[in-house]
Amino acid sequence: MIVRVVMVLIAMISGLCQAQTIKESFAFAVIGEPKYAINFDHYDYVNPAAPKGGSVTLSANGTFDNFNRYALRGVAAERTDALYDTLFTTSDDEPGSYYPLVAEMARYADDFSWMELTLNPLARFHDGTPVKASDVAFTFHKFMTEGVPQFRLVYKGANVTAIAPLTVRITLTHPNKEDMLSLLTLPVMPEKFWKDHKLSDPLSTPPLAGGPYRITHWRMGQYLIYSRVKDYWAANLPVNRGRWNFDTLRYDYYLDDNVAFEAFKAGAFDMRIESSAKNWATRYSGKNFTRGYIVKEAFKNDSAQDTRWLAFNIQRPVFSDSRVRQAITLAFDFEWMNKALFYGAYSRVNSYFQNTEYAAHGYPDAAELTLLAPLKGAVPPEVFTTLYQPPRSTGDGFDRDNLLQASKLLDEAGWEIKNQKRINTQTGKPLSFELLLPSGGNNQWVLPFQHNLERLGITLDIRQVDNSQITNRMRNRDYDMMPRLWRAMPWPSTDLQISWASQYIDSTYNAPGVKNPAVDALIAQIVAAQGNKEKLLPLGRALDRVLTWNHYMLPMWFMGQDRVAHWDKFSLPAQRPVYSLGFENWWYDVNKAAKLPAERR
Repeated sequence: MIVRVVMVLIAMISGLCQAQTIKESFAFAVIGEPKYAINFDHYDYVNPAAPKGGSVTLSANGTFDNFNRYALRGVAAERTDALYDTLFTTSDDEPGSYYPLVAEMARYADDFSWMELTLNPLARFHDGTPVKASDVAFTFHKFMTEGVPQFRLVYKGANVTAIAPLTVRITLTHPNKEDMLSLLTLPVMPEKFWKDHKLSDPLSTPPLAGGPYRITHWRMGQYLIYSRVKDYWAANLPVNRGRWNFDTLRYDYYLDDNVAFEAFKAGAFDMRIESSAKNWATRYSGKNFTRGYIVKEAFKNDSAQDTRWLAFNIQRPVFSDSRVRQAITLAFDFEWMNKALFYGAYSRVNSYFQNTEYAAHGYPDAAELTLLAPLKGAVPPEVFTTLYQPPRSTGDGFDRDNLLQASKLLDEAGWEIKNQKRINTQTGKPLSFELLLPSGGNNQWVLPFQHNLERLGITLDIRQVDNSQITNRMRNRDYDMMPRLWRAMPWPSTDLQISWASQYIDSTYNAPGVKNPAVDALIAQIVAAQGNKEKLLPLGRALDRVLTWNHYMLPMWFMGQDRVAHWDKFSLPAQRPVYSLGFENWWYDVNKAAKLPAERR
């Protein structure tokens, strides 16, 4: 109590110009209030009595060459992003809420300019050594000096210090609620190990870590096995109860997804998330399905959705003109592809906030127009007058109207037809570009797209490379066009900076290479409005309009279902989490497994 009184006095003295209120909390929410109260026992979407045990084999695509998820080169092994416990963790049935893991409680200024976290004295790394405040401070410093550039940009001037063995203080240069809360998910890494290793370098052996699983066996590039930590210090915390139930998790790597699919049907691994509508409709059949050994389940998903796009690298001269990007978008016949290739399983993307209230589906209202008016002349005029909708076709495969419109746009942009090729009237160069694709993927949509572009006189070259080459070429921005998975965003968060802001032009997240003052201005306001839904609603919709009408990426599709097939050896809680599949809440069911062939149990 004396300490709290002293802290209040200090705050009063230092806040002569602006008083600060000091608060305490065990949980936080970016918008609104956390769902779970301080005395909650477990998440609603778990079975707290789920039995522990059983082994699970899963698949991974490509290969791996190191165990450091944060290395700036190489390809990290599957699940290495989950090797460490974090200060707080999130729940999967609400967006943007944080609950204690390594930390127990937090004291903070009401403007989130600083926060002091008390660590759980039981927290341990896998070698049994305690997690200390100095480890937290060391981790932050490690990310600031050796991590990715975008982390340093977001937290420039911020400071994390150990003010007691189990107390850490975070201070931000500019008060910001979401930036502060994002630091609560900072992985806590052991200083005793990482002081002798660079965070930016690959690791050829697993590091000392924390968390519910440790890596126990591996063959580089081929497989790795995680074993459940039987004496995991946090196993009975409310955020972990009923979770992490399998004794071992094995990941086998496949260079080709078609090979992986056949291996799954034969029983080489236990669970597959299917992204191909054609596969789901036509290939999930055979004796193991008819006998009930393999179960197919489609879970409806109405939450904010991951969406698929094709990113134009607008730093390349061929894509610097928005009219060219719009013309190429018109050549993408989604309706025909969805009917002929995907069995009608997909919906067309039309927003960067798909399935949320922040998507700009109506005309701009007064609040949006107030935000957009100062940007007039710096944004496409359609932002003010026209609802954005991706081009539609009749779905018959002869999309003449859209191609005529595309041809007109190309003519206006200075690309004229000569000898059935689009030639730039100033340079005399043909309009051609390369589409970079991961090898072994399900890319049957590419050839129809290529054919439509050919009808416009455009040459599309297709280049398929392995995962490591994809990663390297992304880092070097060595591509014309490539697929982009846009992760679901339940609200306009500060993460938008990394994907769109000019200062993050070197970020691989900014796949199109956008440097736009109008986008920067809206994102700056979004960052300042974090936690204020009344302000975020028009800001998110305004940004959505500006991004879509600039045609930085070609909208492809999303699927409003989670399609999962698994060998019938699992049980899962009655309630599903809203924002994830929740596989970590499943458990091995010995009664179900007993009905399977002995070699598949």
